[in-house]
Amino acid sequence: MSKPLKQIHLAAHFPGVNNTTVWSDPRAGSHIEFSSFAHFAQTAERAKFDFLFLAEGLRLREQGGKIYDLDVVGRPDTFTILAALAAVTEHLGLTGTINSTFNEPYEVARQFASLDHLSGGRSAWNVVTSWDAFTGENFRRGGFLPQEERYSRAKEFLATANELFDSWHGDEILADQETGTFLRDAKAGSFVHTGQHFDIHGQFNVPRSPQGRPVVFQAGDSEEGREFAASEADAIFSRHATLEAGQAFYTDVKSRLAKYGRRPDQLLILPAATFTLADTDAEAEELAKVVRRQQVSGATAIKHLEFVWNRDLSSYDPDGPLPDIDPDVSDNHISKGRAQVRMYRDPLTTAREWRELAAANNWSIRDLVIETGNRQNFIGSAETIARTIDDLVQADASDGFILVPHITPTGLDEFADKVVPLLQERGVFRTEYEGPTLRHQLGLAHPDDLQGEQRAAS
Repeated sequence: MSKPLKQIHLAAHFPGVNNTTVWSDPRAGSHIEFSSFAHFAQTAERAKFDFLFLAEGLRLREQGGKIYDLDVVGRPDTFTILAALAAVTEHLGLTGTINSTFNEPYEVARQFASLDHLSGGRSAWNVVTSWDAFTGENFRRGGFLPQEERYSRAKEFLATANELFDSWHGDEILADQETGTFLRDAKAGSFVHTGQHFDIHGQFNVPRSPQGRPVVFQAGDSEEGREFAASEADAIFSRHATLEAGQAFYTDVKSRLAKYGRRPDQLLILPAATFTLADTDAEAEELAKVVRRQQVSGATAIKHLEFVWNRDLSSYDPDGPLPDIDPDVSDNHISKGRAQVRMYRDPLTTAREWRELAAANNWSIRDLVIETGNRQNFIGSAETIARTIDDLVQADASDGFILVPHITPTGLDEFADKVVPLLQERGVFRTEYEGPTLRHQLGLAHPDDLQGEQRAAS
C-alpha cells in the first residue's frame, strides 16, 4: 500500500536583522512602517499560508564597539505588530518570538492570551532563551544563564504560563443581565506556582482564549533544545532544510516524543528556507548569484570574516586574499550580540580550512564568504521549486517550510502567485483554510482535547 500524501505546511518569515535581507535593493520597503507588515501578511494569507513568523532581537548588535548597521537596525515591538496584523487578516496565524530569559510568565501569558482573543485564536509563541551577558545588560537582571539553566528556566517559564492559561476553564463568564451576575466562580483565574525560578500567586486576569493556549514553537538545535521541543512544543523551527540533514533531524526529534507520551503528529518540523524564483532553472541560478552578491557586500564580507578572526580587518581588501595573521582566540569578542560567533568553536582550524579553500579556488575574501555562507535553499522555476518542496516533505525531511524572502515587503508575492498553485494542483497544499484557529491549520488538537486523551489513557 502506498503511503498517503502528506499535506505541506507553509509559513512566511518577515525578513529580519541579518544579511539575508537586502534592504539596499531598489524594490525594498520599510521594516518599520505598518504597511510593509500588512502587505507581507496579506500576501501570505492570500496564498493560504499557515502563519506569519516574527523573530526578535533584544539589543542592537555591535562590532568593534559600534552599532552593526550593514543589516537592518531596529524594529517595532513584536506584540504591537501582531495585534495590528490581527485586524487586517482573518485566518493567518501570528507567531511571535518572545524570550524566556528576561521576561516574566504573567506578563507574557497575558499578552499571548490577549492576542489569541483579538485574533480569534491565531496566536503562537516561539519560546527562546538568551545566551549572552551583552543582551542581558538591557535588563535589570543583567548577566546571563549557563545553557542548562537557560533551558531549566524556559521549561518552568512555559509550565508557569500554561498554569495561567489553564486557570480559566472557559465557562466562568455568565454575564446574566437579569441577576447582575457576571462570573459563575469568583475564584476564576486563581493560581499558585512555587518553583526554582518563579514563586508567584494571584489571579490571572484574561479569560480562556479560543485556543486555550497559544501554539508553541521552539527553535533550539542543541541536545537540550531538541528535548525541550519533544516534551513541550507543537512545532520546531529548524535550520535543516536539505534532504539528508532534514531526514536525520526529523527522525531524531520525532523519535523522542514517545517517552513524553506524545505521538509523532503532535510535533511539526518546519525548517527555515530561502528561495530564488525565475522563469527557468538557468535564470534562477544566475539570479541567485546576483542576490548572494547583494547580500554579501564587500563591507559585509569583511565583517563576517571578523566573526572568526576576532580582529579589526577593515584595512583588508574584500576582493583580495585572506589575512595571513591568525585569529585572536581571546574571550573578549569583537562582535557582540550575534549568535553566529558560537558556530566557530575552533577559529584557528576554521581559518586554516578557509585559507586552503580560498587558495584551491582562487577565492577572494568576498568570494569565500559568499561560497561558505548559506545559499538559497530553493533555486529554480516555479515547477522545480514546487517539486523540490513536495519531495522533501514526502520524504520526511520536514513537515513544511518557513520561507524567508530576501526583499521586504513584496518578496513573497511571486511565490504566492506561481509556486502555491502548483502545490495545490499536486494535492499537497490547501485551497481553503481548515478552520478559524491556527491549531486547525496545523492539524493540532485543542489543549482541552489533549488533556481528555491523557485522562482516558491514565
